[in-house]
Amino acid sequence: MPPTASQAESRDSTRERILDEALRSFAERGFDGSSTRAIASRAGVNQGLIPYYFGTKETLWREAVDRAFARLDEALGESVRSADAASGRERLAVLIRRYVRFVAGNPEFVMLMNEEGKRDSERMRWLSDTHVRPVWQALTRLYESARSEAGLAGQLGGFASPHFHYLFVGASAAIFHQAPECRRIFGVDPCDPEVVETHADALVGLFLGDAELGRDA
Repeated sequence: MPPTASQAESRDSTRERILDEALRSFAERGFDGSSTRAIASRAGVNQGLIPYYFGTKETLWREAVDRAFARLDEALGESVRSADAASGRERLAVLIRRYVRFVAGNPEFVMLMNEEGKRDSERMRWLSDTHVRPVWQALTRLYESARSEAGLAGQLGGFASPHFHYLFVGASAAIFHQAPECRRIFGVDPCDPEVVETHADALVGLFLGDAELGRDA
């Protein structure tokens, strides 16, 4: 007998809750430091539901990462990736703003990327090939498009795309990744909405020479 609509909704809700807690745990403790028992406890479910829904811890990790990047894709929006949506400069400004807002609201995403990117492992290779490379390629297309527009070489400096990629990623996310330090040193909560927008303004101004560009995105 197929599940009822309410049963299916309950299963989906349970599965989503497990994925949320798995992502937080993998971000905070790393893959090896996270246990399915602790993840199940944080999600308020029986540990047996993790192998039921996901099979292995590795599969749970991959699905949690898939979900995080699906949220990033949704946050960036199709208009950012569309080649004919606007000028490269405007689209890059929109991407910067949306990415800053995303990492501010999803600190576990930044923590996970830092955790997995610092070692040569099978998980890093899968993450890079499956998710990071497509994002990098989209960012590179916008960067190259912006560079080709008149007057932009000065702001963007003509850096090769790998340097721009890591300058962009680091400048966007470091303030949120190190939020406790920021609060301690500057007395500023980087996740305050006004601070988030000010940080986005700063990055757009830094990379594109106009802090107001893309503000309505």
